[in-house]
Amino acid sequence: MSEKRKTYDKEFKLSAVKMIVEGGMGVSRISKDLGVNENSLYKWKRVYLEDQQDAFPGKGKMKPEDEELKNLKKELTIVKMERDILKKAIAFFAKEKE
Repeated sequence: MSEKRKTYDKEFKLSAVKMIVEGGMGVSRISKDLGVNENSLYKWKRVYLEDQQDAFPGKGKMKPEDEELKNLKKELTIVKMERDILKKAIAFFAKEKE
């Protein structure tokens, strides 16, 4: 039987990390108190310290920079397709005039 993976919301992760960072509590103690794997707490702490403002964006959500990059790549793909269509149209009409 496979167990369902536990998921934790942003507020839970932030409060756990703040207990470590600001509260000065040990990871092993918090792990036992909250019932969370120590490795998860270390990962959450690393993510929090890298970018406190946008830490733990949530399921399916991206950081603003990543979302903007995704949108720009999508727009670039569309513009390239439009350019290629126009090139083919120019070539087609140039042949027709001859």
